Amino acid sequence: MTTTIKDIAKVLNISHSTVSRALTGSKAVSEKTKEEIFKVAKELNYIPNMNARSLKIDKAYNIGVFFSTIDNGTSPFVFQSVINNVYRNMDKKYNVIVKGIDMHEENTISPKNYDGILVLSQKKGDDGFIEEIIDKKIPVVVINRKVSHKVINVYTDEKIGTSRGVEELIINGHKDIAIIEGPERFYSTKMRRDGCLEALEKYNIKLNEKLILHGDFSVKSGYLVTKKILNGKEKFTAIFAFNDEMATGAIKAITDHGLKVPDDISVLGFDGNEIGKFITPSITTVIRPIGEIAKLGIELLMKLINGESEIIGKKIYIESKLSIGNSIRDIHI
Repeated sequence: MTTTIKDIAKVLNISHSTVSRALTGSKAVSEKTKEEIFKVAKELNYIPNMNARSLKIDKAYNIGVFFSTIDNGTSPFVFQSVINNVYRNMDKKYNVIVKGIDMHEENTISPKNYDGILVLSQKKGDDGFIEEIIDKKIPVVVINRKVSHKVINVYTDEKIGTSRGVEELIINGHKDIAIIEGPERFYSTKMRRDGCLEALEKYNIKLNEKLILHGDFSVKSGYLVTKKILNGKEKFTAIFAFNDEMATGAIKAITDHGLKVPDDISVLGFDGNEIGKFITPSITTVIRPIGEIAKLGIELLMKLINGESEIIGKKIYIESKLSIGNSIRDIHI
């Protein structure tokens, strides 16, 4: 026989409306009473009827996680890091719906379908979608890219992190640096390019435009682009790939070409993908803490959904840092 909230209320000798409010996270119920209710609910193996609950209190019990794009530019590492942290840190009574903003049809988002939305924004073109969510009064948190909207925004300055990484190459004697950029339309590509230029200008090093090529953040694109520059006429001693997947592809291409990393060519990556620690050589990379950003983002979204509106507009900056591996050689030695 199915356990109902009335059964829980009977055991505790309280009203079923109090049980209902506690199970939906209402602040009107004390923490002590909530603990007692949850304990009895567990003992009685209470399973909430999400469909009935949704109709009664006008909640969808869905959280949307929207990426700028899923199949064209979002790396598997970023996607997995965000989704894993969403599931680990959200309220377990919610379902997760994952979509790409590039597949969204304008004016189709509805508060009937989403109790809150987490947006991982990678380009300015996402602003219209963010504005649509705000207009529909759906709780929203934007992560990854700094935005001007009055929403909760968790981000990192990729320019600063990139500048520090490229400076590491320069300190080790590298002036001729090949660059494998990401998709041109992505904000991250622009920020990493700006950080690269900032470091080169600091040391009065001129960037060779012929050594700038584009990948799509995949391992394959890093491999193919590196093969292209290895077969070209331009000389270089290091490669800066705009993410670790492309850096991994670059190392494979260098090895297939009969050269060694870092003995012949040094490689710098970006993101802090765990894969970089387990290949040989391990990748020196700029860690963008996307997992930490996603964790904080979903925690703040849950607070918004539960009525903590005073945090709307909060901007939170998380710093990137350099992780030293074995993929950069000091050519002064």
